[in-house]
Amino acid sequence: MKKIILTLLLPAGLLLSAQVGINTDSPKAKLDVNGDLNLRDKIAVYDSSDNSVSQGNNDQLLVSQGEGYPPIWKTLRIPEYEPNKFYLIFNNSFSDKQGARFTYSEQSNITTSRGSVFNKDTQYGTLSNFKKIAGLSQDINVYSTVSKAYFQFETVVQANFDANGATDTSIDYACGIFVDDKLVNLRQRNLKAIGSLQPFLTHTQIGIVENLTKGTHTVSVGCARLASYGNASGKTLTIGINAASNINSFIAQSSLKVDVYEVPEVFNPIIN
Repeated sequence: MKKIILTLLLPAGLLLSAQVGINTDSPKAKLDVNGDLNLRDKIAVYDSSDNSVSQGNNDQLLVSQGEGYPPIWKTLRIPEYEPNKFYLIFNNSFSDKQGARFTYSEQSNITTSRGSVFNKDTQYGTLSNFKKIAGLSQDINVYSTVSKAYFQFETVVQANFDANGATDTSIDYACGIFVDDKLVNLRQRNLKAIGSLQPFLTHTQIGIVENLTKGTHTVSVGCARLASYGNASGKTLTIGINAASNINSFIAQSSLKVDVYEVPEVFNPIIN
Protein backbone atom coordinates (compact mmCIF):
# COMPACT_ATOMS: atom_id res chain seq x y z
CA MET A 1 0.00 0.00 0.00
CA LYS A 2 2.91 2.35 0.83
CA LYS A 3 4.41 1.77 -2.62
CA ILE A 4 1.12 2.72 -4.28
CA ILE A 5 0.88 5.96 -2.26
CA LEU A 6 4.53 6.90 -3.04
CA THR A 7 3.95 6.24 -6.72
CA LEU A 8 0.93 8.53 -6.70
CA LEU A 9 2.67 11.29 -4.76
CA LEU A 10 5.89 11.36 -6.90
CA PRO A 11 4.25 12.66 -10.12
CA ALA A 12 2.35 15.21 -8.04
CA GLY A 13 5.62 16.44 -6.56
CA LEU A 14 7.17 16.73 -9.99
CA LEU A 15 4.29 18.82 -11.25
CA LEU A 16 4.37 21.19 -8.26
CA SER A 17 8.13 21.79 -8.44
CA ALA A 18 9.73 24.24 -10.94
CA GLN A 19 13.01 22.34 -10.76
CA VAL A 20 13.62 18.62 -10.26
CA GLY A 21 16.84 17.24 -8.85
CA ILE A 22 17.92 13.62 -8.96
CA ASN A 23 20.51 12.83 -6.29
CA THR A 24 20.70 16.55 -5.40
CA ASP A 25 18.68 18.74 -3.03
CA SER A 26 19.52 21.97 -4.90
CA PRO A 27 18.84 21.52 -8.63
CA LYS A 28 20.35 24.15 -10.91
CA ALA A 29 18.00 23.50 -13.85
CA LYS A 30 14.49 22.18 -14.52
CA LEU A 31 16.09 18.72 -14.48
CA ASP A 32 19.40 18.34 -12.65
CA VAL A 33 20.95 14.87 -12.58
CA ASN A 34 23.85 14.37 -10.18
CA GLY A 35 25.30 11.12 -11.47
CA ASP A 36 25.27 8.92 -14.54
CA LEU A 37 22.55 9.30 -17.16
CA ASN A 38 21.58 6.35 -19.28
CA LEU A 39 19.34 7.00 -22.31
CA ARG A 40 17.75 3.82 -23.58
CA ASP A 41 15.80 5.28 -26.46
CA LYS A 42 16.07 8.54 -28.39
CA ILE A 43 16.80 12.21 -27.77
CA ALA A 44 15.10 15.00 -29.70
CA VAL A 45 15.16 18.80 -29.95
CA TYR A 46 11.97 20.87 -30.06
CA ASP A 47 11.87 23.93 -32.35
CA SER A 48 9.28 26.41 -31.12
CA SER A 49 9.37 28.43 -34.37
CA ASP A 50 7.57 25.71 -36.31
CA ASN A 51 6.56 23.29 -33.52
CA SER A 52 8.80 20.59 -34.99
CA VAL A 53 10.80 17.92 -33.18
CA SER A 54 14.14 16.85 -34.63
CA GLN A 55 15.98 13.69 -33.69
CA GLY A 56 18.98 14.53 -35.87
CA ASN A 57 20.71 12.23 -38.35
CA ASN A 58 23.25 9.45 -38.00
CA ASP A 59 26.68 10.69 -36.70
CA GLN A 60 25.36 14.15 -35.77
CA LEU A 61 26.17 15.91 -32.49
CA LEU A 62 23.91 18.05 -30.32
CA VAL A 63 25.67 21.42 -30.10
CA SER A 64 24.92 24.29 -27.72
CA GLN A 65 24.23 27.73 -29.21
CA GLY A 66 24.71 29.50 -25.88
CA GLU A 67 22.46 30.63 -23.10
CA GLY A 68 18.88 31.38 -24.13
CA TYR A 69 19.08 29.46 -27.42
CA PRO A 70 18.04 25.86 -28.11
CA PRO A 71 20.71 23.31 -29.05
CA ILE A 72 21.00 22.22 -32.68
CA TRP A 73 22.21 19.12 -34.50
CA LYS A 74 25.56 19.46 -36.26
CA THR A 75 27.33 17.07 -38.62
CA LEU A 76 30.80 16.01 -37.46
CA ARG A 77 33.24 15.77 -40.36
CA ILE A 78 36.46 13.84 -39.69
CA PRO A 79 38.88 13.30 -42.61
CA GLU A 80 40.03 9.76 -43.21
CA TYR A 81 43.82 9.42 -43.05
CA GLU A 82 45.94 6.50 -44.15
CA PRO A 83 49.11 5.64 -42.23
CA ASN A 84 52.46 6.89 -43.59
CA LYS A 85 50.91 9.10 -46.27
CA PHE A 86 51.38 12.84 -46.72
CA TYR A 87 48.33 15.10 -46.56
CA LEU A 88 47.97 18.81 -47.25
CA ILE A 89 47.59 20.29 -43.75
CA PHE A 90 48.33 23.99 -44.39
CA ASN A 91 47.74 26.06 -47.53
CA ASN A 92 47.79 29.83 -47.89
CA SER A 93 49.04 32.64 -50.12
CA PHE A 94 50.19 36.17 -49.39
CA SER A 95 50.88 39.31 -51.42
CA ASP A 96 52.83 42.55 -51.06
CA LYS A 97 52.85 45.81 -53.06
CA GLN A 98 55.57 47.60 -51.06
CA GLY A 99 58.50 45.59 -52.38
CA ALA A 100 62.11 46.74 -51.96
CA ARG A 101 64.25 49.41 -53.66
CA PHE A 102 68.02 49.33 -54.04
CA THR A 103 70.28 52.21 -55.00
CA TYR A 104 73.90 51.65 -55.95
CA SER A 105 74.99 52.62 -52.42
CA GLU A 106 72.80 49.81 -51.00
CA GLN A 107 74.59 47.17 -53.04
CA SER A 108 75.74 44.10 -51.15
CA ASN A 109 79.42 43.35 -50.76
CA ILE A 110 78.76 39.68 -51.56
CA THR A 111 80.53 39.33 -54.92
CA THR A 112 83.08 36.65 -55.79
CA SER A 113 82.46 34.73 -52.54
CA ARG A 114 78.78 34.02 -53.23
CA GLY A 115 79.37 30.28 -53.43
CA SER A 116 80.70 30.21 -49.88
CA VAL A 117 78.09 32.62 -48.48
CA PHE A 118 74.83 31.34 -49.95
CA ASN A 119 74.37 28.02 -48.20
CA LYS A 120 71.42 26.26 -46.60
CA ASP A 121 70.58 27.53 -43.11
CA THR A 122 72.63 30.72 -43.53
CA GLN A 123 71.27 33.28 -41.07
CA TYR A 124 69.47 36.24 -42.62
CA GLY A 125 71.31 38.67 -40.37
CA THR A 126 74.69 37.63 -41.81
CA LEU A 127 73.73 38.47 -45.41
CA SER A 128 74.90 41.94 -46.37
CA ASN A 129 72.23 44.49 -47.42
CA PHE A 130 69.39 42.01 -47.86
CA LYS A 131 65.91 43.55 -47.52
CA LYS A 132 62.76 41.65 -46.59
CA ILE A 133 59.52 42.04 -48.52
CA ALA A 134 57.39 42.93 -45.53
CA GLY A 135 53.99 41.54 -46.55
CA LEU A 136 55.43 38.10 -47.26
CA SER A 137 56.64 37.51 -43.69
CA GLN A 138 54.00 35.18 -42.27
CA ASP A 139 53.60 32.45 -39.62
CA ILE A 140 52.81 28.84 -40.44
CA ASN A 141 52.06 25.89 -38.13
CA VAL A 142 53.50 22.37 -38.30
CA TYR A 143 51.89 19.54 -36.34
CA SER A 144 54.00 16.50 -37.29
CA THR A 145 57.70 15.65 -37.20
CA VAL A 146 57.41 14.29 -40.76
CA SER A 147 56.55 17.13 -43.15
CA LYS A 148 57.39 18.86 -46.42
CA ALA A 149 56.83 22.59 -46.83
CA TYR A 150 56.71 24.02 -50.38
CA PHE A 151 57.15 27.71 -51.17
CA GLN A 152 56.45 29.46 -54.48
CA PHE A 153 57.62 33.07 -54.70
CA GLU A 154 56.90 35.32 -57.68
CA THR A 155 57.66 38.99 -58.25
CA VAL A 156 58.69 41.54 -60.88
CA VAL A 157 62.19 43.02 -61.00
CA GLN A 158 62.82 46.34 -62.75
CA ALA A 159 65.60 48.89 -63.26
CA ASN A 160 65.33 52.43 -64.64
CA PHE A 161 67.91 51.75 -67.36
CA ASP A 162 68.26 53.95 -70.38
CA ALA A 163 67.43 52.45 -73.77
CA ASN A 164 71.04 51.74 -74.70
CA GLY A 165 70.86 48.01 -75.08
CA ALA A 166 74.45 47.64 -74.03
CA THR A 167 75.18 44.09 -72.90
CA ASP A 168 77.59 45.32 -70.23
CA THR A 169 74.89 47.41 -68.50
CA SER A 170 73.17 45.11 -66.04
CA ILE A 171 72.58 44.33 -62.35
CA ASP A 172 73.00 41.06 -60.48
CA TYR A 173 70.47 40.39 -57.73
CA ALA A 174 69.41 37.52 -55.47
CA CYS A 175 66.23 36.54 -53.61
CA GLY A 176 66.06 34.03 -50.80
CA ILE A 177 63.26 32.24 -48.97
CA PHE A 178 63.83 31.98 -45.22
CA VAL A 179 62.23 29.93 -42.45
CA ASP A 180 62.88 31.34 -38.98
CA ASP A 181 65.50 33.58 -40.64
CA LYS A 182 67.41 30.56 -41.99
CA LEU A 183 67.96 30.33 -45.75
CA VAL A 184 66.10 27.42 -47.36
CA ASN A 185 66.17 28.50 -51.03
CA LEU A 186 67.97 31.14 -53.13
CA ARG A 187 68.04 32.22 -56.77
CA GLN A 188 70.43 34.66 -58.48
CA ARG A 189 69.64 36.44 -61.72
CA ASN A 190 70.83 39.33 -63.89
CA LEU A 191 68.68 42.14 -65.30
CA LYS A 192 70.14 43.60 -68.52
CA ALA A 193 69.59 46.87 -70.35
CA ILE A 194 67.75 46.41 -73.66
CA GLY A 195 66.67 48.53 -76.60
CA SER A 196 63.79 50.12 -74.68
CA LEU A 197 63.52 52.09 -71.46
CA GLN A 198 63.04 50.61 -67.96
CA PRO A 199 63.25 46.85 -68.65
CA PHE A 200 61.67 44.39 -66.24
CA LEU A 201 61.40 40.65 -65.81
CA THR A 202 59.24 38.19 -63.89
CA HIS A 203 61.13 36.33 -61.20
CA THR A 204 59.82 32.95 -59.97
CA GLN A 205 61.39 30.49 -57.56
CA ILE A 206 60.23 27.39 -55.72
CA GLY A 207 61.71 26.15 -52.46
CA ILE A 208 61.19 23.16 -50.19
CA VAL A 209 62.17 22.28 -46.64
CA GLU A 210 61.56 18.94 -44.94
CA ASN A 211 60.77 17.92 -41.38
CA LEU A 212 60.44 21.25 -39.63
CA THR A 213 60.02 20.96 -35.88
CA LYS A 214 56.46 20.92 -34.59
CA GLY A 215 55.15 24.36 -33.75
CA THR A 216 54.95 27.84 -35.28
CA HIS A 217 57.50 28.98 -37.88
CA THR A 218 57.96 32.31 -39.67
CA VAL A 219 58.41 32.32 -43.44
CA SER A 220 59.93 35.38 -45.13
CA VAL A 221 61.48 36.51 -48.41
CA GLY A 222 64.57 38.72 -48.63
CA CYS A 223 66.38 40.11 -51.68
CA ALA A 224 69.61 41.99 -52.38
CA ARG A 225 71.36 43.92 -55.14
CA LEU A 226 74.65 42.10 -55.66
CA ALA A 227 76.64 43.85 -58.39
CA SER A 228 76.32 46.53 -61.10
CA TYR A 229 77.96 46.62 -64.52
CA GLY A 230 78.47 49.27 -67.19
CA ASN A 231 76.22 52.30 -66.80
CA ALA A 232 74.11 50.66 -64.06
CA SER A 233 75.91 52.24 -61.11
CA GLY A 234 73.60 55.27 -61.01
CA LYS A 235 70.39 53.31 -61.56
CA THR A 236 67.77 52.02 -59.12
CA LEU A 237 66.78 48.36 -58.89
CA THR A 238 63.30 47.51 -57.59
CA ILE A 239 61.87 44.14 -56.56
CA GLY A 240 58.11 43.84 -56.10
CA ILE A 241 57.54 47.55 -56.86
CA ASN A 242 57.83 49.58 -60.05
CA ALA A 243 60.96 51.65 -60.78
CA ALA A 244 59.31 53.61 -63.61
CA SER A 245 55.84 54.45 -64.89
CA ASN A 246 55.72 51.89 -67.71
CA ILE A 247 54.40 49.39 -65.10
CA ASN A 248 52.60 49.99 -61.80
CA SER A 249 52.68 48.50 -58.31
CA PHE A 250 49.79 46.15 -59.15
CA ILE A 251 51.77 44.58 -61.99
CA ALA A 252 55.01 44.47 -60.00
CA GLN A 253 53.59 43.10 -56.73
CA SER A 254 55.04 40.02 -55.03
CA SER A 255 53.25 36.84 -54.00
CA LEU A 256 54.16 33.84 -51.87
CA LYS A 257 52.28 30.53 -51.81
CA VAL A 258 52.86 28.09 -48.96
CA ASP A 259 51.82 24.42 -48.84
CA VAL A 260 52.66 22.17 -45.89
CA TYR A 261 52.23 18.42 -46.33
CA GLU A 262 52.43 16.16 -43.28
CA VAL A 263 52.17 12.54 -42.23
CA PRO A 264 49.45 13.02 -39.59
CA GLU A 265 50.69 12.43 -36.08
CA VAL A 266 48.79 14.62 -33.62
CA PHE A 267 45.39 16.13 -34.33
CA ASN A 268 43.75 19.20 -32.85
CA PRO A 269 40.62 18.48 -30.77
CA ILE A 270 37.52 18.34 -32.96
CA ILE A 271 35.32 19.69 -30.14
CA ASN A 272 36.16 21.84 -27.10
